[in-house]
Amino acid sequence: MANAPQTAATEQGGMKKTLSLWNFFTIGFGAIIGTGWVLQVGDWMVTGGGPIAAMIAFGIGALFLVPIGAVFGELTAAIPISGGIVEYVDRTFGHTLSYITGWFLVLGNGILCPWEAIAISTLVSQMFGDLFPILRSVKLYSILGADVYLFPTIIALGFAFYVIWLNFKGASSAAKLQAFLTKALLAGMLLAMGISFFKGGPANILPSFQQVQSSTTQTAGTNMFAGIVSVLVMTPFFYAGFDTIPQQAEEAAEGLDWNKFGKIISLALLAAGGFYIICIYSFGTIVPWTEFITKDVPALACLKDISMIFYVVMLIIATLGPMGPMNSFFGATSRIMLAMGRKGQLPESFAVLDSKSGCPKLACTILAVITVIGPFLGKNMLLSLTNVSALAFIFSCTMVSLACLRMRYTEPDLPRPYKVPGGKLGICAAIAAGSIVILLMVVPFSPAALNGVEWGIVLGWLVIGLILMAVTKAAKKK
Repeated sequence: MANAPQTAATEQGGMKKTLSLWNFFTIGFGAIIGTGWVLQVGDWMVTGGGPIAAMIAFGIGALFLVPIGAVFGELTAAIPISGGIVEYVDRTFGHTLSYITGWFLVLGNGILCPWEAIAISTLVSQMFGDLFPILRSVKLYSILGADVYLFPTIIALGFAFYVIWLNFKGASSAAKLQAFLTKALLAGMLLAMGISFFKGGPANILPSFQQVQSSTTQTAGTNMFAGIVSVLVMTPFFYAGFDTIPQQAEEAAEGLDWNKFGKIISLALLAAGGFYIICIYSFGTIVPWTEFITKDVPALACLKDISMIFYVVMLIIATLGPMGPMNSFFGATSRIMLAMGRKGQLPESFAVLDSKSGCPKLACTILAVITVIGPFLGKNMLLSLTNVSALAFIFSCTMVSLACLRMRYTEPDLPRPYKVPGGKLGICAAIAAGSIVILLMVVPFSPAALNGVEWGIVLGWLVIGLILMAVTKAAKKK
């Protein structure tokens, strides 16, 4: 058994210690996968100019982020507290940068809770609505060109309330849901593989590159290399979620092997990469991929042409899928706010835990309100927030990587049950990976560069955060 890691300066008390290594894996894997592989696999093929470019891009993307996952593993195994990101940066770069890092991660992770609620509502109204028109019989209103219907909204709220209820019960209850959803996602992947094996063939993956266009997007480059790069800059958003594992480290079961824990984050990333690659190949070979991408939501449409039973099964799995990220990000974001409350970066009430379940009550309450608003906003309301979420996420990851490197010098004797492979060179690789992605998102003319609205959201959130920090400091002085 690895040596027990050092506790942080912040007091650890009240959190229920129930999560196993498998629980942590399913928390991260479920947060990463979600339902994008069903809804957007056709767009990935179009953007890259074929399944081969998309598979290569997602493979590179996973390997690109593994050093960052290893950094989280080292720091979390050494300092296993809820919302540890806030602690790591505070110990190395001070209060202000720690606050900014935590505040942006609250934005990046927290906004995905209502986003996933919108995804459920959209799937119910668009896909199940074709089977059961009554679901679209009562239109409430339109917002930004998106119609909001009564029954899909009620169904999405039901899913959201269930996730909220489990998180108020505690991490153990939420982890059980995550384990079930992980099995459902794997069943969906196996279904796609089986249909590809019996109905399709490898020849359907050719041509290896071709410029094509669908109703939603078109090939971004004129050759395969450009196609790979165009998909690669998208992958950080679809791998976001592995950071939910360290956010709940304080709730690890007694006697957990922290050396193995350090490897779980990278393992979740690699497993997600394998999952994406297998799904892209499977869907890209059921029928010729140039035919596959012509349909709306092609992953579901092609199954509908083959078998209504397969279509309904995959549709159910796709509808359950958003619950995984919603559940993981709900738990992780509430723990970040808990950590910020403990550090005095947010009001002390954020640090209060429920005496029975051990959950941070105020943070969970705020997230519950934000989540249930989601289905009422319409599918187009949060589109611009996807890039904002990705930037906030990768910025926080890069700050953690910098903190890990600096801590090797400032705290060389800190017990580290798990260390980044390659030592300081491996940590530098994590810093480089994060910095490259940030540059791709902020440099003008980049395929992933933020637009004016997105920059407005980023700067507005930063201003709100700085004002809240000043108010919190003033209250503490009084």
